[in-house]
Amino acid sequence: MTDIVITEFMDEAAVATLSARYTVHHDPELFGKPEELAKLVAEVPALIVRNQTQVRGAVLDSAKALKVVGRLGVGLDNIDMEACSARGIKVFPATGANSLSVVEYVICSAMVLLRGAYFASAAMLAGEFPKTQLIGREIAGKRLGLVGFGAIARDTANHARLMGMEIVAYDPHVAADDPAWQGAQQLDLETVLSTSDVVSIHLPLTPETQGLIGAKAFARMKRDAVLINAARGGVMDEAALVAALKDGKLGGAALDVFAEEPLRDGARIFAGTPNLILTPHIAGNTVESNGRVSGLVAERVMAALEGRL
Repeated sequence: MTDIVITEFMDEAAVATLSARYTVHHDPELFGKPEELAKLVAEVPALIVRNQTQVRGAVLDSAKALKVVGRLGVGLDNIDMEACSARGIKVFPATGANSLSVVEYVICSAMVLLRGAYFASAAMLAGEFPKTQLIGREIAGKRLGLVGFGAIARDTANHARLMGMEIVAYDPHVAADDPAWQGAQQLDLETVLSTSDVVSIHLPLTPETQGLIGAKAFARMKRDAVLINAARGGVMDEAALVAALKDGKLGGAALDVFAEEPLRDGARIFAGTPNLILTPHIAGNTVESNGRVSGLVAERVMAALEGRL
């Protein structure tokens, strides 16, 4: 009998730790086989997933013995939390374990977009030497606007501050007297968008945030501002972003998350868009963070199964 099913990639050392105590079924592609997954979880007490596995509907209906879901990451929009709660299933995300990776992605993307020089490979290979056209900007002295001011946004603020950036943020759910605002100015969304040189989105996907960053938001932003989204794709209107970039109303963008993942046919909307970096939902995944995330989730799943929580 299988004790733990793992549906996506997980650090090998963490899988070995689990396998030393339990019978583990690990298939990194299982998320794409919903019927097989539903059969596998029928009598399984523990399930470990990333963001592509949909823990809802038929999967939960068939998981009669499920006690715990370990989430290799922090977003929970692929898990029916209400249904899990009703069934007494505990859900453990890897809160904090991949924060540094996301922070580095945001700051690195901001530097690449502001500098502009790293888009020159095609011209260089064509024999051009566009030195004067590629004089970019430094990150020091720029204003970083954070849309959402949770844990990862605060870590981003701390690192950006050390690089000489000014920090402003919007988050109506963080009280004005919260100590987290020390070193960051709390502003309304419109002011954050209209005054920032770099805008980074740090929002969960909820009915409140769905499509929040759209055409009106891009119209408010500086023409040379850059946008980074390593949070959730549905928060942003992708077609409106493409239009803003093609019309020269925005300086650049880096997207790590999308309304539909993988992109497949949806990728066509981004074709020919200038100053755009696309990455496959990888901001929180590095060799180091994968080890931390996997180790943390493995320990929490074992603790839950063994009644140590």
